[in-house]
Amino acid sequence: MESSPPTITVQVKFAGRTIPVEVPAAATTAELKRLLQPLTNVLPRGQKLVCKGKVLQDAATLSSMQVVDGSKVMLIASQGLHQGDGPLTKHSSSSATSVTKTSNIKEYQTQKPETIAGKIHAARWKVTGVAALHDYDLKELPEEVWYCGPSIRILDASNNCIKEIPHKISALKSLNKLLLTANDIDDENISWEGLSCLQKLLNLSLSQNRLVSLPSTLGSLASLRELRIANNRLDNLPIEIGSLKHLQILIANNNRLITTLPSSIGDCESLTEVDLSSNLLTELPEAFGKLYNLKVLHLRNNGLTSLPSTLFKKCMQLITLDLHGTEITNDILRQVEGWEEFNERRRQKHQKQLDFRVGSSGVFDEGADDDNRRR
Repeated sequence: MESSPPTITVQVKFAGRTIPVEVPAAATTAELKRLLQPLTNVLPRGQKLVCKGKVLQDAATLSSMQVVDGSKVMLIASQGLHQGDGPLTKHSSSSATSVTKTSNIKEYQTQKPETIAGKIHAARWKVTGVAALHDYDLKELPEEVWYCGPSIRILDASNNCIKEIPHKISALKSLNKLLLTANDIDDENISWEGLSCLQKLLNLSLSQNRLVSLPSTLGSLASLRELRIANNRLDNLPIEIGSLKHLQILIANNNRLITTLPSSIGDCESLTEVDLSSNLLTELPEAFGKLYNLKVLHLRNNGLTSLPSTLFKKCMQLITLDLHGTEITNDILRQVEGWEEFNERRRQKHQKQLDFRVGSSGVFDEGADDDNRRR
C-alpha cells in the first residue's frame, strides 16, 4: 500500500486572523494560492504571499523558498480582485440582510405590525389579488393572507423580518409571483413542500436571506420563469434545477457556489439571463453550450480559468458576457472558438445603443480584464 505524499502546514496571516493550510511538501506557491482562494475569497492573481520578507514566486516550490512546516506567510490582497463581498473576515458570518435593512426598526407596543397590515388590507387583497406587504417590519405573514387564499396572485413581503414560510403557503393556489427578498428565512423554516404546491408560480425571489441549500423539490415548480436567490449562503444548486424547462432568468450572484454547477443546468432550455457573479466557481459545465437562448451571462468575480468549449459556437444569442475579476483575460477570451462571431454580435448591439442613445456610455467593454491586471 502506497503511502500518501508528505505534507506541511503553513500558517497564513490574513485579515486579522491566522489560517492553517495543509499543502503537499512539494507544492508550488501557485498551488498554495489556489487552496487559499475559497478560504479568503481572494483570487489567486490577487494574492501576494510574503515569507521572511521575500515575495513567493508562483512557479517556485515552497521548499525552495524556505517555506517549511509551521512557517508563517503573510497574504496581501490586491484591490478589485476579491470574490463575493470582498475577502472573508472574522465578521463574515453576519447576515446578508443586515446591510440592506434599516437598523431603526420600531417596536410596536400594542399590536403586531402583521395584525395591523392584515386588518387594513385583507378586503383589498381579495379584490385585486395583490398582497403588498413590503417594508412593514413583519416578523411573520399575517393570518389574513391565508384567509384570502386562492384570491392572491401576487404576494410581495420583501424587506421585512420574516423568519418562517409555513406549509400554509400551499393555500395560495393562484399565486404567480412570490417576493420574499431581504428577510431572515433559513433552511429550517421554509416549507418547500408547501411551495411545491404552487404550480402557477412564475416568479420566486428569495434573495438576501439565510439559505445554505436548495432542496430537490425546487424542480417541481414546473411553471417557474424567474428565480432570484442572490445574496444567500448557497454552496450548490440541486440537480433537479434541470427540470425547470421554462426558467428564463436565474439570478444567483453573491453566494458560495463552489467549483462548478450541476450539468443538468443545460436542460434549462429557456434560460436567457444568468447571473453567477461573486461566487467561488472555477469552471462551468460543458452543458452550458446547450443554452441556445442565452443572451446575458454574468460571471464576474469567480475563480474561472476557462469557459465551456461550445459556449460561443452554440449559444448564438449570447451578446453580453462579464468575466471581470476572473482568471480569464481578454487575450484568453479571444482564443475561444467562436469568439469572432460573438464579438461581432455584441459590437452590433453596442452600436445600436449608441445610435439610439440608449443604455451606453459610449465606451465598449471587452468583457474581461486585460493581461496587465495580472502583473
